[in-house]
Amino acid sequence: MQRLNRDAERIAAQFSLSYQSITAERANVQSHYGICYSDGSIRIRLRHAVSGRPLKYSSLVNTLCHELAHLRHFNHGVRFQGFYRKLLRWAREEGIYQPRPQGQAPRAALDSEARRPVAPSKAPARAGEPAEQAPPEQLSLFG
Repeated sequence: MQRLNRDAERIAAQFSLSYQSITAERANVQSHYGICYSDGSIRIRLRHAVSGRPLKYSSLVNTLCHELAHLRHFNHGVRFQGFYRKLLRWAREEGIYQPRPQGQAPRAALDSEARRPVAPSKAPARAGEPAEQAPPEQLSLFG
């Protein structure tokens, strides 16, 4: 949590965001990976809901950026999505957010709703063809 708090301070300062606190979510909460309250307090789950294993740091940072984005846009609309991606992009450029390289699927990637294996991503486009969009980074939270 100390590292996550230090990284949260850096991200928040870069984007002029103000939050109250960032703490670990209670162990028995399984309905979300993070939550941002209107008073600016943020809670982030540290363990996987099903396996109980600690989440990868990149997943924690992803959730952190999602919750920090709620400080500016308290919804999941288009402006929120754009700002969330902007936070992730900056965190990646700064070396804070280091997700798994594209094309490297988790050992047991699971679809979060059906709990069944996720289909592998499609092969890269050939010369002259448009590239496929990569799956959302948030899927790594469930791997």
